[in-house]
Amino acid sequence: MPKMKTHSGAKKRFKVTGSGKIMARQGGKAHLNEHKPSTQTRRLSGNKVLGGTEAARAKKLLGR
Repeated sequence: MPKMKTHSGAKKRFKVTGSGKIMARQGGKAHLNEHKPSTQTRRLSGNKVLGGTEAARAKKLLGR
């Protein structure tokens, strides 16, 4: 059986921590930021831990 290939889009978007959690970029900060409050844009910066169905789907795409 051939090796399973990692999804190229997923490996650019997700990072697996040492404990196996999936980290992803917080959404909602790519564009249309002028009318959003500064508190919201600061809250959306950085990464977040995926959970539940999102994490399961990302793990499948990453071949884990």
